[in-house]
Amino acid sequence: MAEPTRPPLLEVEGLARHFDVSPPLLNRLVERSGRILLKAVDGIDFAVGRGETFALVGESGCGKSTVARVLVGLHAPTRGRIRFDGVDLATLGTRAARRAFRRRMQMIFQDPYASLNPRWHVRDIVAEPLRAHRLCAGERALRGRVDELLGQVKLAPADGDKYPHEFSGGQRQRISIARALAATPDFLVCDEPTSALDVSVQAQILNLMKDLQRALGLTYLFISHNLAVVYHVSTSVGVMYLGRLVEVAETAALFRAPLHPYTRLLLATIPDIAMTGRQREPVAGEVPSPIDPPTGCAFHPRCPYADERCRRERPELRSAGAARVACHAVEEGRLPAAAGALA
Repeated sequence: MAEPTRPPLLEVEGLARHFDVSPPLLNRLVERSGRILLKAVDGIDFAVGRGETFALVGESGCGKSTVARVLVGLHAPTRGRIRFDGVDLATLGTRAARRAFRRRMQMIFQDPYASLNPRWHVRDIVAEPLRAHRLCAGERALRGRVDELLGQVKLAPADGDKYPHEFSGGQRQRISIARALAATPDFLVCDEPTSALDVSVQAQILNLMKDLQRALGLTYLFISHNLAVVYHVSTSVGVMYLGRLVEVAETAALFRAPLHPYTRLLLATIPDIAMTGRQREPVAGEVPSPIDPPTGCAFHPRCPYADERCRRERPELRSAGAARVACHAVEEGRLPAAAGALA
């Protein structure tokens, strides 16, 4: 008898985050203009299974980091639902209840130089979540737990008595990871955690994160614009464009046979080290402004397969084989088969 499928740890439905970027009220009254909204995230749906790594990819400004900040509570969602371990976070009425769930969802920031307090010893930085959530009874237990966390990220207990400026970029990111692990989370939101590091150091940090995932049963949301990194660390991938998901698929399937024209554009940017001579699809233009997005499909001004329907009607994310894709051309079978990039 087959085991019942476990529900996802994180489920996101219709999530949106808009920012009011209007001029001051007096200017609007003089100019007789309305409010201006920047739709950083404009209604996305995805789920992340326990122990898996879901990657969000896309060009700068597509809304990836905004998703991360909404999930961990740094921004309130404009609309939509976030369910964590079966509980809708919007229904948590008390501060204590929200705090208990937020402890289980931590974030690793992009810049290890900016995310650590330069005036604190490393020991105090790592101990901050332990004190905030009252996870250790007494200073002796606190010190022992901090030493254990530093060891988990391959740092020495003596490093706890140093300041962040005494460490390299890779070591600082290890400190950030130790701080995130201090709250014993189930889910880590990783906002481009290796983009500020040298390539050789990136590999060390990624290997450490994979080891920690296996050892501690962690679930990751991994945000990156580096597709080669995403290929090696993720279980499934969501491709974002102008605040919306345009394709969601398992990693191997997406890299082997991308469906959406924008996904194909991204994969074409990966260097062809094997010199296979694969054809690349030229796509002109730049990312439109999220303040005034195009009508219909937001990608249509840059898409070589766009037609009148694409310019008029916005596509919804629909099943296409094992993937989900938002593209009229895919739905109508107008796209030629695409060669994979890394698979």
